[in-house]
Amino acid sequence: MSARRLRLKIPLLLVAASLVAGLAWWKFGNGKPSTVATATATVQRASIENTVSALGKIGPKTYVDVGAQLSGQLESLSVEVGDRVEQGALLAQIDPRIYESRVAGDRARVDSLTAQLAERNASMELARINHNRNQAMAERNLIARDLLDTSAAQLKQAQAQVASVRAQLKEAQSTLDGDAANLGYARIYAPMSGTVVSISALEGQTLNANQITPTILRIADLDTMTVTAQVAEADIGRVHTDMPVYFTTLGQADRRWHGSVRQIQPTPDIVNEVVLYRVLVDVDNRDGVLLPDMTAQVFFVLAQARDVLTLPASAVTSEAEPKDKGFVQVPGPSGPTQRAVVTGLRNRERVEIVSGLAEGDSVLLPATDLSTTAKASESPPRRGLLGVRH
Repeated sequence: MSARRLRLKIPLLLVAASLVAGLAWWKFGNGKPSTVATATATVQRASIENTVSALGKIGPKTYVDVGAQLSGQLESLSVEVGDRVEQGALLAQIDPRIYESRVAGDRARVDSLTAQLAERNASMELARINHNRNQAMAERNLIARDLLDTSAAQLKQAQAQVASVRAQLKEAQSTLDGDAANLGYARIYAPMSGTVVSISALEGQTLNANQITPTILRIADLDTMTVTAQVAEADIGRVHTDMPVYFTTLGQADRRWHGSVRQIQPTPDIVNEVVLYRVLVDVDNRDGVLLPDMTAQVFFVLAQARDVLTLPASAVTSEAEPKDKGFVQVPGPSGPTQRAVVTGLRNRERVEIVSGLAEGDSVLLPATDLSTTAKASESPPRRGLLGVRH
């Protein structure tokens, strides 16, 4: 090939490269805005709400730890975890033999003192009769004065002996009553109706109640549960008692349980230098689905609107003042046009349209929404730890 032919082909190659570059710019650069321009959203009716979210733990609202008031060996345990018990049902029994022997000894002492009291009363009555007779005889000077003094002293002595035995009998009766009560504590009954949720002692185990009350089991009323939510310091000022709340659980992320705030506890928990306040929410659980120690994703409803016109929040450009004014881009045959709208409730995802648009109207989405929509269409939404869509 000659140098002359090579010089002729170089300009042709440059022209071809320019044409390819121009076509690529038209297709991938200038063509992209036309794709953005066709990305639209439709005005739809939906419910919208503003919420404060927090994590929480589920537990029974009412429970009682059943303990032993006596020391001794746990002779029998009549229930298992999960059993439903009624108030007054027998739960467990501690070996009663030592307490039965004490009661028997106390009762024998009471019987003995009762007999002594009867004897002392008879002696006192005899002393009174003797003294009365000596008084009558002394008035007629039939006996010496020292005999009268002796009978008076004997009467007082008999009366003192009666009082002493009566006091001993009262003390013995008190001891008997106390030991009989302890014997009764050897049989442990349910103080409330509910479900046995935990057992802390085993049959044959020796319980020591001298210093602290040993816990045997816990009974809880599972018909009403309490969610203890930990609300961040930045959000606690927007939470108040009686405000509506709903929550979901790991096992049933699509079901909502509804309740209201019962209490905001003033003492915070500090976890990794983060200040969290405990907020208590009661919920009906008569169907028994909720169980102790479940994890809940809790939503405190600040404001809500039902069955209203909505758009994606990114489709509406809000004005600084007034905050309920904004505008959207509406597609048309001669290109997009700007339209003013009045907005209502807004959250991070959607905004309420009060006026300016009708149900079914289409508006343009910004380029960022188009790319987000495209990515979302490539892979289905996944659920996070607590059922929240990411």
